[in-house]
Amino acid sequence: MKFQPFLLLFFVPSLIFAQEHSHTSSRTIAFPDVPGYKTLKTDLHQHTVFSDGNVWPTIRVMEALRDNLDVISLTEHLEYQPHAADIPHPDRNRSFNLALAEAKDHELLIVHGSEITRGEPIGHNNAVFIQDANKLLNDKAETTFAEAKKQGGFIFWNHPAWYAQSPKGTPILSDFQKERIKNGELHGIEVINTGDYAEESLAIALENNLTIMGTSDIHGLIDWDYVEHGHDRPITLVFAKEKTEASLKEALFAGRTVAVFNSLLVGKEENLLPLLNASIKFKKAKYIDNTTILEVTLKNVTSSDLIFENQMPFTFYSSSPVFTVPAQGTKTLKIKVLEKAIDLPIKLKALGAYIAPKEHPIVTWNLKLEE
Repeated sequence: MKFQPFLLLFFVPSLIFAQEHSHTSSRTIAFPDVPGYKTLKTDLHQHTVFSDGNVWPTIRVMEALRDNLDVISLTEHLEYQPHAADIPHPDRNRSFNLALAEAKDHELLIVHGSEITRGEPIGHNNAVFIQDANKLLNDKAETTFAEAKKQGGFIFWNHPAWYAQSPKGTPILSDFQKERIKNGELHGIEVINTGDYAEESLAIALENNLTIMGTSDIHGLIDWDYVEHGHDRPITLVFAKEKTEASLKEALFAGRTVAVFNSLLVGKEENLLPLLNASIKFKKAKYIDNTTILEVTLKNVTSSDLIFENQMPFTFYSSSPVFTVPAQGTKTLKIKVLEKAIDLPIKLKALGAYIAPKEHPIVTWNLKLEE
């Protein structure tokens, strides 16, 4: 017993150290896999002190681990270097290399990326999966985009509705973007950037078969800019065959994505419907004794509140036709089916989701009912 204080002193610091490096958090972002694919949680637009951000690259890795992300990219501005007097760095790959070293003992993919920063009509664009950011520094934007393509880059248009570039807050698809799309040098577009959802950007994505993206574009701390305001960071869910860089790249070029910000989900119908279908599990489906009222409990397995509206021919007992299944929570519905059946399609419109401007998907689950 005389050695007990010594043992406590020895073990307690070790426990504290382990806790500090566990990167666990109550704000974990969670979404289910869908049939045939793994759902990768990604944030492919972030900044550090190596462009105009306020943190060291290692912090971005730690934040991503706390948020349970699968993939990040530090997309430093190539041309805009406001910290150059304090952090002069001729190597535009430096941020990526520091993040890569920090993530080496974790299952977090670090994708090499940079932001091409030009005035209108070119705007800001991210190139990810590049090999050497230094080779993207060119006077002519056309040369930079061609080099990004040569390196195998996936290029997406950042915040096209940003009022600093488009005073009306409406993205304009210029001849420059049209030429890049034609040349295979523009593959995606942000429909969600920070807290802004631009349905005009969604329209451009659908009209031009561009991959739908959502990103945090974080410059400060995720905690300060998002969590303290009650928000999760915006992300892109990518439906990939495996959790590998090659599979991620294939999925992005194929357009298998959904952009997410809190309870807002935006994507093509073929991507959103499987996600929504997998996001709700049915914990109970049973008729109340001596009635034709079906009691159904829905479990939301995601970190986003999911908002639905009844689309069935049946009404609810003691419940609004519009309801929310809270993140990681449940909602019990009492459905007045009038006549008992063994099989019943549950048909709901997902009001927090968009497959086109002002258009919500309708999801159907086929239930096998208890007697």
